[in-house]
Amino acid sequence: MRREWLEKDYYQALGVDPGASDKDIKKAYRKLAQQFHPDNNPGDEQAENRFKEVSEAYATLSDLEDRKQYDVAREAVRRGTFTGAPGSSGPQYVRIDDLGNLGDLFGGGMFGGLGDLFGFGRSNRPAPQPGRDREAEVALTFHEAIAGVTKHVDADGRRVTVKIPAGVEDGARIRVRGKGWPGSGGGTAGDLYVRVRAGGHPIFERSGADLKVTVPVSFTEAALGADITAPTLDGKVTLRVPPGTSSGRTFRVSGRGVATPKRRGDLLVTVEVQVPSDVGDDARALLEQLRDLEADHNPRAHLGV
Repeated sequence: MRREWLEKDYYQALGVDPGASDKDIKKAYRKLAQQFHPDNNPGDEQAENRFKEVSEAYATLSDLEDRKQYDVAREAVRRGTFTGAPGSSGPQYVRIDDLGNLGDLFGGGMFGGLGDLFGFGRSNRPAPQPGRDREAEVALTFHEAIAGVTKHVDADGRRVTVKIPAGVEDGARIRVRGKGWPGSGGGTAGDLYVRVRAGGHPIFERSGADLKVTVPVSFTEAALGADITAPTLDGKVTLRVPPGTSSGRTFRVSGRGVATPKRRGDLLVTVEVQVPSDVGDDARALLEQLRDLEADHNPRAHLGV
């Protein structure tokens, strides 16, 4: 039980009725938090105080147990009377200013303690409860996911700064400790889990820490062998294609993939032999000579055809 519960009207702070549903309370909080968020009102101390007020109100009313106890305390304030001590002649009228220390008020004192009156005295006061976790999403470009970046994430009206580590993958969940909902009864705050949505790339495909790229080669480069150039994240690399390379063969270039906290991946280069769709007369004559030379070789002989 908190002293401010006897002094503040959290329903009025959020602009909802005491009988409002959890959904209505959450909707009201989101609207007000967005309206008075410090990022939207730089230098406005009044807006900042209002933001703190609605956040405090929502922290209590969104917790089922806290809201229940708050309602009991507010009802006592509304009536202005408490049951008298044994042997008294009638109800005792007590001003809030006269209540004194709340530790004595709810654990004992002249009325036997409001805790005894309402059924949640010092002996059976609820144990501290940790706050609930929250979820949010952040969208990154391909290069932001590779390099790492700091992002501001909006989670239920609250802006949180999240440091995204280098090499994070699409779908990863990043834990931000203590940025969830506040705890009750002195409990610790929950955590914020941020789901990463990383964009793709027009050239590279990612597989964990490895990068895949397809590089076209000509028929003569594949047949005779050649040194070809392949793109990387930070420039280009030259690799040797041996004679007789088939289309679809993959070459591994060590250490030219994605750098993650655990390792540096590789670049996987797949060659794709391009067959010209249109050839000139000279090229056609050479290809026909090659065909005649290959007349005794059947590349489908192993298939029995």
